[in-house]
Amino acid sequence: MKKVVFDEERCKGCELCTTVCPKNIIVMDTKRINSQGFHPATVKDEDQEKCIACANCAKRCPDLVISVYRPE
Repeated sequence: MKKVVFDEERCKGCELCTTVCPKNIIVMDTKRINSQGFHPATVKDEDQEKCIACANCAKRCPDLVISVYRPE
């Protein structure tokens, strides 16, 4: 189960989320471009388990692109 989910089509590539992640797992996906013409932020599948679900990224995102889920 993913802990961090991005609405990549709404991401404007500002990279603010990458600056507040304590695990440094948020990266810009330079292999893809969304419909707005930006490289969206993402967490690679192999790094999802490193997420501590602190939600710093979601709090910092000005466009409400990020959802963080805490496993029960």
